[in-house]
Amino acid sequence: MTVVGYGKLFAPKATPIVTDLDGWVPVDGSPSMKTWIEHKADDGKLLTGFWEAMPGTYRVTYKADEFIHLFEGKVTLSEDGGETKQYVAGDSFQIPNGFVGLWKTDERIRKVFVIRIP
Repeated sequence: MTVVGYGKLFAPKATPIVTDLDGWVPVDGSPSMKTWIEHKADDGKLLTGFWEAMPGTYRVTYKADEFIHLFEGKVTLSEDGGETKQYVAGDSFQIPNGFVGLWKTDERIRKVFVIRIP
């Protein structure tokens, strides 16, 4: 077994992906994102890395479970037919596979993520 280390939040090792993620459709403002995938498991079902987003709103459909820890910023999540919750720097939370709703980046976000693909 090998322990996996990767870059720092403000100095990732990976080259950023600067296109919107699959299942993320801009609906308000001019949101943008950068995704640094720092590690992908051999079976492709576990991804870890860093993410940064600029203000605006996306309509999102999650096709995986995601654990998030916000280092910076503020986001509001509104689930279709469900609750609206706001998260700020220092918060940790999990978004389940199948979540459908709005992701509003209220202030620039920087986060670390762990994604498990079913």
